[in-house]
Amino acid sequence: MKWNLRLVAANRGIWKSSELRRLLAARGLEISTGKMSGMWSSTPAVLRPDELDVLCAVLDCGIAELIIAEPNTVAQPVAAQEHVRAVGDQGADAVRRIVPKPRTGRSLPPR
Repeated sequence: MKWNLRLVAANRGIWKSSELRRLLAARGLEISTGKMSGMWSSTPAVLRPDELDVLCAVLDCGIAELIIAEPNTVAQPVAAQEHVRAVGDQGADAVRRIVPKPRTGRSLPPR
């Protein structure tokens, strides 16, 4: 996903995060300076739906303008056989068996 807040805000004439923060506060969404800085400079780690609603209302945009899907950046699943080779198995014929080791005595109970 690509977070597009700065571009959408710039298209609306909002150039500073403090300005956007004031507009959000006027709509009833109080965001801390640290969270606003994180939202402005990079993709936010957590964004609640109600915050997203207020952002869209203030910026007069849709969610699709703020968040752009990038499906081509998602890693392809690894085939099972490739995974086995990557882990270091010797091949399909080599079967690794787990054999328990015999214990050579018992421990004594505490005195």
